[in-house]
Amino acid sequence: MSGHTAARAVRRPRSVTTSALVVLWLVVPLVPLVVWAGTSRWSGTSRLPQDLGLRGWDEALDGGLLPALVRSAALGVAVALVATPLGVMAGRALGWHLLRRPALPSVVLLAPVVLAPFAVAMGLDVVVLRLGVPGEVAVVLVLSVFALPYTTFTMRATYLGVDPALEEQARVLGANARQARLRVTLPAASTGVVTATGLAFLVGWSDYTVTLLIGGGQLITAPMLIGSSAAGSGNDPQTAALALAATIPPVLALAVFAFAGARRRSAARS
Repeated sequence: MSGHTAARAVRRPRSVTTSALVVLWLVVPLVPLVVWAGTSRWSGTSRLPQDLGLRGWDEALDGGLLPALVRSAALGVAVALVATPLGVMAGRALGWHLLRRPALPSVVLLAPVVLAPFAVAMGLDVVVLRLGVPGEVAVVLVLSVFALPYTTFTMRATYLGVDPALEEQARVLGANARQARLRVTLPAASTGVVTATGLAFLVGWSDYTVTLLIGGGQLITAPMLIGSSAAGSGNDPQTAALALAATIPPVLALAVFAFAGARRRSAARS
């Protein structure tokens, strides 16, 4: 057995173990939600539920779960459509060192992540109110600001692995700047684009603070329902059903994005 083959044989069990631990770390917190969502009655003194049932799901559906999930999905898609192209452009400039002084743009881009989200949201709320931006549009724009650091630095890391000479060669062969970027550079960076899109979608899907403050309680999404149920009703089965319903779609979306990224990486290697 060659040294390269032996190294691969040693790395494979480690990779499987790491993947199993990651999956376990993600799945274990969902177990209590699954139990509570299938419970009709569970008193505090009992170790096990007294009655099983779908009361929590019925109440969640009656409370507007499906429309809230649709709004959350639409919000995630809208944020991804805004933040991903901007992140691609900013990541290209940072990754290929096209800026003379990249430190200042990097600090500005990181500000929404470093600063308290509540403070950033309140500051941007004043701006969008003065500009007269409609509530739904303002929520998308502000969440895009929060998503931009994730898309930008994902694409920065991606462009660090893409040779700028590819685009230059396409220009030499007769392609204009737009054709070279769309047909050469972006396909080479497609894995990063998929990852950045998924991260931007998750920012829009999972947000509570910005949607509440800037949306003014008019845009009812899944996190808004969860917060309202957890804070007011004391109905644990309903809250668990809402949380579980809000958790499954992004997990499936992450799986799809991961599968698409793996397919693109394998296609690029072949």
